[in-house]
Amino acid sequence: SYPKYAFEYGVNDPHTGDIKSQYEERDGDVVKGSYSLVEPDGTIRVVEYTADDHNGFNAVVKKIGVAHHPTHVGHVAHHVAAAPVVAPIAHHIAAPVAAHVAAPLPVHYGLEHHAPYHYKK
Repeated sequence: SYPKYAFEYGVNDPHTGDIKSQYEERDGDVVKGSYSLVEPDGTIRVVEYTADDHNGFNAVVKKIGVAHHPTHVGHVAHHVAAAPVVAPIAHHIAAPVAAHVAAPLPVHYGLEHHAPYHYKK
């Protein structure tokens, strides 16, 4: 059958910051589509692609926006009081129990030869 399809989807989750989308269509042996996503630096990466038997796979990548990198505040010293030391509790550990289990005897399957059987006419 002749391959033909088109699909698209998008995600916009404000809780996780996951924002992305994709679109793709195919008509016979020609596929084209695009996808985008928000990078950790705040820029948007857009990839537009095509694929066919003549040109192979080709993609154009674009970056939209200005990267925002968090500023380094520097080292902040934290002073935490040490927790009181408590003497460890002694535990009695029982000696391991040895158990002897008999293993089953190995099974041997001998090679058998079956000569060709000839039916009488």
